[in-house]
Amino acid sequence: MPRIPFPEVAAMSPTQLKVYQDVVNGPRGLMVGPLRAALHNPDLADRWQKFGQLLRYETSVSPRYTELAILVTARAWDCPFEWVQHEPVARAAGLPDGMIEAIRHRNDPRFEAENDAIVYRYARELHDRHCVEDATYADALALLGITGVVELTALIGYYTLVAMTLNAHLFDLPAGTDDPFQEPAR
Repeated sequence: MPRIPFPEVAAMSPTQLKVYQDVVNGPRGLMVGPLRAALHNPDLADRWQKFGQLLRYETSVSPRYTELAILVTARAWDCPFEWVQHEPVARAAGLPDGMIEAIRHRNDPRFEAENDAIVYRYARELHDRHCVEDATYADALALLGITGVVELTALIGYYTLVAMTLNAHLFDLPAGTDDPFQEPAR
């Protein structure tokens, strides 16, 4: 059970309703996740959704690398909601099942492509060390360019905010899904 109520469409203020409509009519197509909490402050929700839309859909970073960084972030923050929302998107973006499962189980994946390894290491180092080693940074810069490295860093920070919000307010998982980090009972 979430710790806070989420605004119901029928009871939204005009400002809340405008943000809601912008989200559902945009690339997300629906209002889920932390934006429901942010709607308690419509100005925050509006800026949040625009920033998230930019980072997820409008950067030079490919969807494959975007979703890889999001999964690393979801696991770093043990955020099941974020994981459940992005695992199918990551698969659709081309991440192999073995890579996804390794990240879910906190194992370093075996990478077929060095570029995937670069993005993975970059995200892991930011979460684990709160910094990025010179060699990893140089690899990311060579792969993504200056703009791409700035965008990737911002994406990781944004999804950290998302994970913190989801975890703090104890968001319920979407109906029909299980916690991906809990092993099934035997």
